[in-house]
Amino acid sequence: MTNSSVRIVSLIPSGTEILATLGLTDAIVGRSHECDYPPEIQNRPICTQARLNSNAPSKDIHDEVNNLLQSALSIYQIKTDVLEQLQPTHIITQDQCDVCAVSLSEVEKAVASLTHSSPQIISLQPNVLQDVWNDIERVSNAFDVDSVKVLENLEARVKICQQKIQGLSLTEIPAVTCIEWTNPLMTGANWIPELVNLAGGQSLFSVTGQPSPQLQWETLIVSNPDVIIFMPCGFDLNRTRQEAQLLTQRPEWQKLHATQAGRVYITDGNSYFNRPGPRLVDSLEILAEILHPEIFEYGYKGAAWEVL
Repeated sequence: MTNSSVRIVSLIPSGTEILATLGLTDAIVGRSHECDYPPEIQNRPICTQARLNSNAPSKDIHDEVNNLLQSALSIYQIKTDVLEQLQPTHIITQDQCDVCAVSLSEVEKAVASLTHSSPQIISLQPNVLQDVWNDIERVSNAFDVDSVKVLENLEARVKICQQKIQGLSLTEIPAVTCIEWTNPLMTGANWIPELVNLAGGQSLFSVTGQPSPQLQWETLIVSNPDVIIFMPCGFDLNRTRQEAQLLTQRPEWQKLHATQAGRVYITDGNSYFNRPGPRLVDSLEILAEILHPEIFEYGYKGAAWEVL
């Protein structure tokens, strides 16, 4: 298959980033409404839309998501007319989280309705870092490009982090809570605990490879973590700052270790932590910089994270 005949529609931001990392940006003919990186793909036609208002308060978004899922509706719709026009040879989607992007069953339904093309569906299902490496390899194999250099580079950056924190004593490893949603309160799971541990922290409340659990406010207060990092799903730095205020206004907040030590942080979760693509390694470096500024300085501060 020559590259010019490949026409890829990516319906998930991490998929778009994987394609770009593998040098396949030019083959992308369509994208989801949330695919925004790398910047040069922003002129591609948009093939999805949200059924909910992401500017609403967290609680409303959460309730609306649950209502849609309970009524067996996907949170996102596929614009089948756009898909029909684009005549893709391949569609990249995901089967990891019904809240993060179009569900696999929606894509299968949409593809079944196309008359001019029958694209191959590549579905990503990452839960831990190794799954992301496997996805990169799987995508590279599907399009007959080489992933060795890309993977070696990503894995080398992870190793550098690991080597630099090897000398830390147990007392130097902070207990960390990563907040993935504020109302209801949820902590980041899947690859997040793994990244925290690789960056020299001890992840609280979440299990690597498992879905994000809800957390009782009282449990957060009692466990009193050393570090609290906000990374709400789908929100940038500014929206995350607003979200954090929902919790920081509560009276108990001021008594927490993390607050008193000035170790509460906000991040751009939408660009980094919530996207299981190549930038999870950037996310690891961001965590390393937050948790151990005495060891790491990558230059992400101000753009990807800030002290709250």
